[in-house]
Amino acid sequence: MLPRENILVVDLTSGRTRREEIPPELLHAYLGGRGLGVRLLRGRHTLPPYDPAMPLIFATGPLCGTAAPTSARLSVVSRSPLTGTVYDCSAGGRFAWRLRASGLLAVLVEGRSPRPVALAITSAGEEIVPADALWGMEIGDTVRALSSRGSVAAIGPAGENGVLFANVMMGEGNAVGRGGLGAVMGSKNLKAVAVDGDRRTPVADRDRLDRARADAMRLFRASPVIFGELGIAAFGTPALVDLMRQRRMAPTENFRRTVFEESSAYSGPAIRAAYGARKDGCFGCPIQCKKSGTDGRHLPEYETVSHFGALNGISDIHAIVRSNDVCNATGMDTISAAATLSAWGEARGRFPSPDEVVPLLRDIAARRGEGGLLAEGSRRVAEALGRPGLSMTVKSLELPAYDPRGAYGMALAYCTSNRGGCHLRAYPISHEILRKPVASDRFSFSGKARMIKIAEDVNAAIDSLVACKFAFFGASLEEYAELLSGATGGHHTPQDLKAIGERVCLTERFYNAENGFARADDGLPERFFTEPGSSGEGIEVPPIDRARFEEELTKYYRIRGLADDGSFPDPAFLSGQP
Repeated sequence: MLPRENILVVDLTSGRTRREEIPPELLHAYLGGRGLGVRLLRGRHTLPPYDPAMPLIFATGPLCGTAAPTSARLSVVSRSPLTGTVYDCSAGGRFAWRLRASGLLAVLVEGRSPRPVALAITSAGEEIVPADALWGMEIGDTVRALSSRGSVAAIGPAGENGVLFANVMMGEGNAVGRGGLGAVMGSKNLKAVAVDGDRRTPVADRDRLDRARADAMRLFRASPVIFGELGIAAFGTPALVDLMRQRRMAPTENFRRTVFEESSAYSGPAIRAAYGARKDGCFGCPIQCKKSGTDGRHLPEYETVSHFGALNGISDIHAIVRSNDVCNATGMDTISAAATLSAWGEARGRFPSPDEVVPLLRDIAARRGEGGLLAEGSRRVAEALGRPGLSMTVKSLELPAYDPRGAYGMALAYCTSNRGGCHLRAYPISHEILRKPVASDRFSFSGKARMIKIAEDVNAAIDSLVACKFAFFGASLEEYAELLSGATGGHHTPQDLKAIGERVCLTERFYNAENGFARADDGLPERFFTEPGSSGEGIEVPPIDRARFEEELTKYYRIRGLADDGSFPDPAFLSGQP
């Protein structure tokens, strides 16, 4: 069993708050983070995202506050205004640590305040405070204004103005990105949450936890992806730029090509040379994969440099960094912002120039001029322009920087992801590109249905522990089950955790089905079935075989226990879950 945990429920309509114990059976069945948040949505999962009764949930995990590596994280869960799906996103930092130290595993915000407010939480209690003076501020100014109240999670102008890909930003620079949960927070007139807990998180068996931590750290150090010469600890995720170029699967000019010859201009070594990139990262994390410049600015990660770079045909590293700065300041997701600009650029016959991007991003955040349309995301932009085929999305979520024609497991994973075109739900890039723990043939669908299903379940468990997926380039669920056993005093196995992950994945899919999602939504844009990528250097990048894709998708459904149309054979599935 897991120890007793509390949740803070905040009703912004009435201004009332209450702390209550989370039913132990929910912790046992869903752990925390993504899993707990998804469970707490039940009964309200069909409400529109901006309905005041739709909850916005901040949930840490059972390892947060302990010495378990990469566990100072939280998930934010609600329903996405961009995709209409159930949605979660996680971020690391001191905020999660301090939230747990305030005696809370989670915060559920419901209702809508009649005026802008902020929520301030300490170990002694909480209060809702006026935030009229903060409304309109960018992230940095908001964080500084609330710094005396502890760690801050806030929205910027994009969240206030309902940009469909608005982020919740953490004060230390991390983003709860993708899916527009910042816009949900803005619809509630909630500008920020500040936390300043000071309690020590209890650990049931410290010796066991310490041994498990030492095991995990040994595996981290042995991983070339984490601590290797060209690993993410050295160069951050931009270390992938050169690898994606070599694999000929870097999305270029709205996925019309898969090689951008000038990508070395913004590779990991190029960023280090231009900005003196130094190690940075989430609070307490030993990996420190993020990078900051000598002036303290947060430098862009792989998806950001590739999408503001190759996807828009831009090689100017300084323009890319400035684009990242604006998204961080106004609170916008860099992947969706860059992909929306790219689709819009192809529709009008010209991609934006380096000098045009920053003003366009500011217009999006303000919903000003053409920014009003661009703030709706690429699917709605492409449809409005009469070119729906130019939106490179799955379930309306813009695809990240791995071209599916170059990795067929990724192609399938984009489509089966419950939150839309996301690389992190199954993360097949690990075995298809990085060849860890074992290599798989990236141009074959053979065996991918089962691999994706298992990986989705494992990653849902990781998201419910709220650990960082990069840790699993070295460690596995075995080490994290042992960490959990040390933290709680219970006995947890990798199989237990994977079963929880499967429950979370199926619950999400059931919610989506009740909101009208079906097999037709589990498909790729037509371009990937009809147009080849950029072949060369001995690598052929043909269009994806549609018949083979559909065959593997059907296999995935059967392995999941679903009908061939992706539906649930048992319409009472949800009532059978804890």
